[in-house]
Amino acid sequence: MPDDIHYYEPSQGHGLPHDPFNAIVGPRPIGWISSQDEHGRLNLAPYSFFNAFNYVPPIIGFSSIGRKDSLNNIEKTGEFAWNLATRPLAEQMNQSCAAVAPEVDEFALSGLTPVASRVIAVPRVLESPVSFECKVTQIIQLQGVDKHPVPSWLILGEVVAVHIAKALLKDGVYDTAAAQPILRGGGPADYFEIGHEAIFKMFRPR
Repeated sequence: MPDDIHYYEPSQGHGLPHDPFNAIVGPRPIGWISSQDEHGRLNLAPYSFFNAFNYVPPIIGFSSIGRKDSLNNIEKTGEFAWNLATRPLAEQMNQSCAAVAPEVDEFALSGLTPVASRVIAVPRVLESPVSFECKVTQIIQLQGVDKHPVPSWLILGEVVAVHIAKALLKDGVYDTAAAQPILRGGGPADYFEIGHEAIFKMFRPR
């Protein structure tokens, strides 16, 4: 093994001060998920394992590491909303990450405003410039190579309605950088933001 390569097998430990896995697979978009239970009690929480997985129909998903309120709510109602986490909303997004009891409303805790969705019963974050209304397509408990289940669940949902602030549409094209999305890095506190200066273009070869 070359001296300039740090090699490890995760099952044996990484031998570093902090697990590099989620720093390497990053920065990652944030799954800022709003949900509600069968009694209408609201929940809002950010998930750092999140992404989009299909165009038609549009499908997004996030992973709940452990059984959390979002998972419990979504299992019961079959619905959730995704809200874009932006730099101006970073502190409020972080507040919504607090470990609180299920009856605590993270909208109120974070000083955010729930606003009615159009297709689903779950409200969106009014202050977020982009939101997706989603209906669950699959909930999958993850498992290791040994086929034993691990306490993590992948929640996949079809996007059935989209809300975009018109200011982010430039000649009809969504301006990703103008939205000031924030992304999750590694370590206990690392986040990234992107701007127009970070853009470069590459077209697919023909």
